[in-house]
Amino acid sequence: MDLDNWNSWKQFLGELADPQFVDTSSIISKKTLTPELWDKNQLDPNVLEAALRIANDFFNSLNLDNVQIKDITLTGSLASYNWSEMSDFDLHILLDFNQLEERELLEDYFKEKIRNWNNAHSILIKGYEVEIYIQDSNEKHVSSGIYSLMENRWLKRPTSYRLDIDYSLVKEKAAKLMEDIDEAYDFYAEKDYLLAKDTADALMEKIKRYRKSGLEVGGIYSVENLVFKVLRRNEYLKKLSSIRTLSYDASMSLNEREKEYITYK
Repeated sequence: MDLDNWNSWKQFLGELADPQFVDTSSIISKKTLTPELWDKNQLDPNVLEAALRIANDFFNSLNLDNVQIKDITLTGSLASYNWSEMSDFDLHILLDFNQLEERELLEDYFKEKIRNWNNAHSILIKGYEVEIYIQDSNEKHVSSGIYSLMENRWLKRPTSYRLDIDYSLVKEKAAKLMEDIDEAYDFYAEKDYLLAKDTADALMEKIKRYRKSGLEVGGIYSVENLVFKVLRRNEYLKKLSSIRTLSYDASMSLNEREKEYITYK
C-alpha cells in the first residue's frame, strides 16, 4: 500500500463540521428501524441470509476443529433507532472461549484474522459496510439492541429515546487523534521506522483503551466510541495499521546500499 495516497480530514469529520450537528446540542432518535434492513421488527429474509453467509464463510476460514458457533448477532446502531448512513453492519460471531484450548493464543489469532478481514474487504449489505467481530459468549456486550441471526429474533429490543451527543467534542477528539496518526506517518516517511512503529503501536493501544472506557461508562453513543467510528470511517484506523506493518517491515529490511556495504566491508 502506498501511504502517500492517503488524504487527511475526510468525509465523516467534515459531516461533523456541518452546522446542523455542531450547532445542535441534541438529536432525536429515529422513529423506525433501518427500513432497508427490517420488516415489521424482523430482519429482512434476504439480509438475514446474506449476513449468515458472510459470518459462516469467515468462521470457516478460521479452520477451528471441534468449535461450534453459539450464535451470530447483529448489534450496534443498525439494531437500534439511532442508525445513520454512517452506521456499520456489526456482525458478531459468538464462541464459548472457555471451551477453547490454548485460549490466549487463539484470542490473538482471532484479532489478527478479524483485522486482516476487515482491512481487506469492503462488503456491503444494503449499503452498510460489514464489520466482523468474534465475541466471547460469556462476556456481557453493550448495545442498545441485539438481534440473533441464528434464532431470527430479538435478544434485546431497542427503544427510541432522546439522545444527547456533544458533536463538537467528538470532532475535536477525532481531529487530535488523526493528527497523531499523521505524525506517525511523517516518521515513516522520514524513514525513522522504529519511531514510526513505536508511535503507531502506542496510538493503537491508546485508541483501544479509550474506546473500551467509553463503552463501559457511556455505551455505544459515548464520545469515545463515536470518535472511534470517525477514525474507522475515515480509514484512519486502516492507515494506522498500515503504518505499523510497513514500519516493521522496513526496520527489518536492508536496502541495496546497506547490503552492498555489508558484503564488501
